[in-house]
Amino acid sequence: MFSRLSDKLQDVFKNLRGQGRISESNISDALREVRLALLDADVHFQVAKDFIARVKEKALGETVLRSVTPGQQIVKIFHSELCSLLGGDSAPLELSKPGTILVAGLNGAGKTTSCAKLARLLKAEGRSPLLIALDLQRPAAIDQLCILGEQIGVPVFRPAAGATDVLATAREAVEWCEKTGGNVRIFDTAGRQEVDEPLLDELRQVRDFLQPGETLLVCDAATGQQAVGVAEKFHAALGLTGLVLTKLDGDARGGAALSLRSVTGRPIKFIGTGEKVDQFEVFHPDRLAGRILGMGDVVSLVEKAAEAISEDDARRMEQKLRTASFDLNDFLQQFKALRKMGPLENILGMIPGMDKVQGSSVDEKQLKRVEAIILSMTPLERARPDILNARRRQRIARGSGTHVSEVNNLILRFSQMRKMMKNMGAMKKLMAKAGSGFKF
Repeated sequence: MFSRLSDKLQDVFKNLRGQGRISESNISDALREVRLALLDADVHFQVAKDFIARVKEKALGETVLRSVTPGQQIVKIFHSELCSLLGGDSAPLELSKPGTILVAGLNGAGKTTSCAKLARLLKAEGRSPLLIALDLQRPAAIDQLCILGEQIGVPVFRPAAGATDVLATAREAVEWCEKTGGNVRIFDTAGRQEVDEPLLDELRQVRDFLQPGETLLVCDAATGQQAVGVAEKFHAALGLTGLVLTKLDGDARGGAALSLRSVTGRPIKFIGTGEKVDQFEVFHPDRLAGRILGMGDVVSLVEKAAEAISEDDARRMEQKLRTASFDLNDFLQQFKALRKMGPLENILGMIPGMDKVQGSSVDEKQLKRVEAIILSMTPLERARPDILNARRRQRIARGSGTHVSEVNNLILRFSQMRKMMKNMGAMKKLMAKAGSGFKF
């Protein structure tokens, strides 16, 4: 996500930090590089132009030119302006009882999946969401929403077979909602391959009937400038209250995220960072700005860790690490918890400076092979890796579809890690013993 833009911006900042003094000349040169980086990232040309103008005005101010650390001052200006460009503070949903959310978008943008992801997120917050299928154009979308609703434990309204009247179906859905209960209603509407007048007319009628507190447009980040044009048309027709940006995990440029807020004037409220139902987040402009500038996103990292690992598990694991009794069963448990936090490339991107560390890239295929090796062991073998003789290792390699050399390598690395833990434990005891001999 934003890897190309982030790399280029960080190169520019590195050059600025190397300058003894900052002048209008080297600021202009740097901003020219930034402008090219923004355009290469598929940022709208007018948005890039305005952004550069604001940064240049502030960068040439007395505070920066006379600063002891002008390079750092300029990075601070960039962070502030990026936050502003992305929308300042994140905007919460308007969920006055009963909360009504109308979700629109083109086919393929991830609209139906986003409805289910949003329902799961609201349910985790303690709300009682309901999902309503109003896409009468594509029966597969109705089936998809029902399957997803079952997965996350959220009731789904299914239209009658062969229904074609959207307004009549919406009335039936509202009656169903009143009988079912729940305090948030999420309506998944029909899409098209492209924006056309029949689609907009249908959405206007549904909006006028439901009077939703939120009208959200789902945009595919990978479509770049096309997403901006689509958002403009939907906003002009429906009066959007917010945007949902999907497929950010697969878009290295990410220009749509930087353009949408500025062009439409509507806040990005949520982002989709993967295909799974839990890979969906509230959008925080300041955190994303930090990641783009290579500052990481420690707050999001801590939040993800808290979701994936319970406090009791963390305390138990800390005790095992202290006593060096950590075994492959524990390793597997922690490995699964880490995978629940999302793609590991994204996790590394949240750690400040990690993107510049050589060898910090993650080979997901290799990680799956490691997991397969451990899963091919018996619980006893995981608890006592010392019993893994040649025959057992051959069996594990066959069971995991790997080579014996890979099994040997994993066991060797794990043994080295345990030895290091024991040494750390011995050192702590020695230090404690030494410290107890002194009186202050």
